[in-house]
Amino acid sequence: MKAKRPEAVFRAIADPTRRDILALLRQRRLAVGELAGNFRTSRPAISKHLRVLRSAGLVETEREGTARICRLNAVPLRAVSNWLRDYEVLWNESLRSLKRHVEEDQRVRPSPTTQSSRKSP
Repeated sequence: MKAKRPEAVFRAIADPTRRDILALLRQRRLAVGELAGNFRTSRPAISKHLRVLRSAGLVETEREGTARICRLNAVPLRAVSNWLRDYEVLWNESLRSLKRHVEEDQRVRPSPTTQSSRKSP
């Protein structure tokens, strides 16, 4: 299945219930009724969430007898990963700067344990 527009994926994962549905489907395939049983929300509400996830390409369903079985399709989440990658560069640089600052501060100011071990009685 080809990836849907990234905007649809971001809209789909913006809702905590839909993220919870994806987390359940990450573990295994589930029937719609099984999914709905994990939430306090009504089954029709879960079906609406599943429609949004299907339209974003994140969930695929198939019929097995009378049940509709849902499974996760994580491929569209690559759009989220790609978007976050740019920010990871910034976060990593910030962490490197913080590490340099802490290390420099430790060189300039010895720790209290180092100072107390140097003192003689």
